[in-house]
Parts: sequence; structure tokens; C-alpha cells
Amino acid sequence: MRPSGRDLDTMRPISIETDVTRHAEGSCLIRCGDTHVLCTASLEERVPPFLRNTGQGWVTAEYGMLPRATHTRMNREAKRGQSGRTQEIQRLIGRSLRACVDRNAMGERQITVDCDVIQADGGTRCASITGGWVALRLAVNKLMKAGDIVTDPLTDHVAAVSCGIYAGQMVLDLDYPEDSEAGVDGNFVLTGSGRMIELQMSAEGATFTRDQMNGLVDLAEKGVGTLVDAQKKAIA
Repeated sequence: MRPSGRDLDTMRPISIETDVTRHAEGSCLIRCGDTHVLCTASLEERVPPFLRNTGQGWVTAEYGMLPRATHTRMNREAKRGQSGRTQEIQRLIGRSLRACVDRNAMGERQITVDCDVIQADGGTRCASITGGWVALRLAVNKLMKAGDIVTDPLTDHVAAVSCGIYAGQMVLDLDYPEDSEAGVDGNFVLTGSGRMIELQMSAEGATFTRDQMNGLVDLAEKGVGTLVDAQKKAIA
């Protein structure tokens, strides 16, 4: 039995509320159970120096957790400096989103996706990628509506989910009690068409077999399908 009472292949409740901030070109609040992340996409008519005069655009991401997103208060990273975990997660978000972006179609402009964790209960990087794509989609929609770009640069949906081995069983969408005790933990980033962008899997005290790895990928495909459905509903 999972601590939440969910079946092994059941996701937490998912909701994606769009246009939650006034100024960002795209925004959403994604809730995956008790993990809540505010995602905003901001457009700038510039690109990093290495892309100047190439005609290509850029998508990047930043990630952070509010001081009381967890059980005890954390100091703000603006005060203590950015942790290695934060840097790793925001690079993952950026890589994941760029995997389904035609940067030539964007033109020389940059979209920065900010993912701010309001409340954490496991899977914050996965929720950030899933919600970050929605914010990016909304920002691109505004560019296309204004006629600033004529070809849609987003080639597919991008979503992410965690899977792992908890109490000897393969489970989908780990919450914090499971994540903190899982023998194997993985994050899976996939496209809407089921192609893989990134898989992060590691043993946390127990090894795993090739068959178990394949089983976790099967769970992830099911979970990402559910998340993509939620994305489609949110932007409809």
C-alpha cells in the first residue's frame, strides 16, 4: 500500500491554471498533488552573445523554491547563493524545453521560463517542466497572434514524471514520503509523441534490473500521457 493509498500506476491529482500573473507573456500554476509550482515565460528581443546574428532564438529556464515551500524554512538563495541542486534542475528544465523548439522559427529572441516552487511534496522538477511547457506555449501563442513569427516553433509537447521502486514495487509519480524512502528513483522527460528527452535514474540503496527499468519507462509513458492531456486541456 502506498502512503497516499493510490494504486501503483495512479498519478496524483493534476490541475493547470493558466494566465495567473498579469505581466508575463505566458504563465500557469501547476498542481501535482501537494506540489505547486508557478511557471512564467518572459520574452526578450535579444539572445545570448553566442547566438547573435545567427537568426536563432533561445529558451532558457530558472528554478527556485520559496523559503517555506518545505516543512522547515530555508534561507533564500539570493542570500546564501545558488545551490548545485538548483543549478542542475534549471539546466534540466532548459534542456527539456529546448528539445522540442525549432529555434530558427523563433528568430533572434529569448524566452526565459521561471519555475518557482510554492509548495513541495516531491517531483518539483517534473512539475516545473510540465508547467514550464504550458507557459512557453502561451508565450509563443502571443508571438504568433501578433505576427512576430509565422511558423510555430514548438514541435511537440514536453512533460515529465517521476517513477521509482518503493517498498519493492514499481510506482508512478512519487510524493515526498515515497521519494524519501525509494530504493530506486527516476525522472523521465518525454515528448507528447512518446519520444525520450532525458531519463535520470539512480539506485538509492537498492539496485535494479533491465526489466525493472523497462517497467519504469512504461509507467512514465502512461504518466506523461496523462500530463499531456492536462496540458492540452489547459491551453484549449
